[in-house]
Amino acid sequence: MKMSKLSLLFMLGLLLTFLAACGGSNDDTTGSSDQNGNDTEKVDQVLNLVNGDTIPTMDVSLATDQYAFQFLGMTTEGLYRLDENASPTEGIAADHEVSEDGLTWTFTLREDAQWENGDAVTAHDFVYAWRRAVDPATGSEYGPFMMNGIIKNAEAISTGDMAVEELGVKADGDYTLVVNLEKPVPYFLSLTTFGTFYPLHEEFVVEKGEDYATNSDNLLANGPFKMSDWDSTASSWTLVKNESYWDADTVNIEKINVNVVKDAQVAVDLYEKGEIDRADLSSDIVDQYISHEDFVATPLTSVFYLKMNQTRNEALANVNIRKAISHAYDKQALVDTILNNGSLVAYGNIPEGFSSHPETSEDYRDINGDLVTQDVEAAKDFWEKGLEELGTDSVEIEFLAGDSEVAKNMNEYLKNQLETNLPGLTVNLKQVPFQQRLDLDTNMDYDLQFSGWGPDYQDPYTFLSLWITDGENNKMGYSNEEYDALLAKAQGELATKPVERYEALLEAEQILFEDAAIGPIYQKATAQLISPQMVGVFMNPFGADYEYKWAEVVPAD
Repeated sequence: MKMSKLSLLFMLGLLLTFLAACGGSNDDTTGSSDQNGNDTEKVDQVLNLVNGDTIPTMDVSLATDQYAFQFLGMTTEGLYRLDENASPTEGIAADHEVSEDGLTWTFTLREDAQWENGDAVTAHDFVYAWRRAVDPATGSEYGPFMMNGIIKNAEAISTGDMAVEELGVKADGDYTLVVNLEKPVPYFLSLTTFGTFYPLHEEFVVEKGEDYATNSDNLLANGPFKMSDWDSTASSWTLVKNESYWDADTVNIEKINVNVVKDAQVAVDLYEKGEIDRADLSSDIVDQYISHEDFVATPLTSVFYLKMNQTRNEALANVNIRKAISHAYDKQALVDTILNNGSLVAYGNIPEGFSSHPETSEDYRDINGDLVTQDVEAAKDFWEKGLEELGTDSVEIEFLAGDSEVAKNMNEYLKNQLETNLPGLTVNLKQVPFQQRLDLDTNMDYDLQFSGWGPDYQDPYTFLSLWITDGENNKMGYSNEEYDALLAKAQGELATKPVERYEALLEAEQILFEDAAIGPIYQKATAQLISPQMVGVFMNPFGADYEYKWAEVVPAD
């Protein structure tokens, strides 16, 4: 999943059930009883949060970024959702069966699930949504990315060679969904928790037309919460409990107020005043709060890197220039001084603690080791070779990146490192808001880009598939036939051979860095202040960052 600018003091891959705070002043309260049945203090079930930027879209077919998937995950529910252990737990599906050959999945849907307008959530809603996601007329990036090669006929449909009605998904009555796969997919159940696979109410979407998902009046929730006072330019919005949700009795939170805050110091000031319930700490203020009783380090599995567009700038089409850039910056200094939040240096595409070998249980990152390290002398050698091949003594590159305060510090640092260590290089910064960066990426209108990815399911393929030739998220012109073939085997003939499949995925990452396709920087961690009045908010290793369904505000000690 595409990431904005953004925890690892503990082993990655572990989930942290952590505490967040309540605030606000509405009258929504809850009480509890002690062991003698006496009422205890009642507290408002309201959470005040900040978000790093606006939400680009709330259309499940068009969403590509962490902000969209976060709020879609709060307002919409698919067949399954992740529980506190990152395991799929029942959502709209009450149960499922898989055929012996692994190609046919039959989901039995609950009959008490409703949209907020009172209409039943049915198998037809999933059929419509999945077809819409791969329909070329929709223009979805994630539909083809998530479904091609997975759902039967998805690729032929997404390329316009087959009708959407041929997609391998059908409703057998209102409450049975039958899915046919192209091949066995080891992680398919986890895919059903992801936003692209959420259902859509066809009549509502068609009725709203171009206005669908442009604001909260043109959204229809079937999940724990529903949106209020939101549009795609909104700097604040509210989520309220969805009383129509099938499991509404489990949901304790009545309201979540969200405001866009890009500056970490502003967020901390708001936290100190008791106006928000969680604040991310930037590097310059971490040391002030590391001993604070509300300090929490949150483990994540997102990786950030330099993305190099091989089609727009002749220099970046040269492998030696790309290798020079990959080796020319001090990543350790960046995570220690600029981030200062427990983030780890990234030496490859797959994060630490995310995936383990099916036979030996050894971590993927440990097996493949450090594929890209800082080496200024090697960088200069590659640089000189590249310049000679290009027939020049200087190169000018535009560097596309975010505009938050932390991002600006990183951008300046990377610019300085590259220009200092690669004589003749000029880096021109282009620092823009998140939505604009997404648009420029989609149009491949950049040279060098600071980018990141959070996994969409728990398998190395979620990272490695980004760089398949002409892939929906490639957007940088990288192509290697051997790399493509290995990933095709991993999803094809090796799908039911876990050890051989894993070895193929290891080899693919090695090829990626032999080609210096991207320049890894760091594996994300987040240092935060989180009030201890909210329990049951936890992090997901993929999909929506936070889960609030089981959250509850408790009285202060």
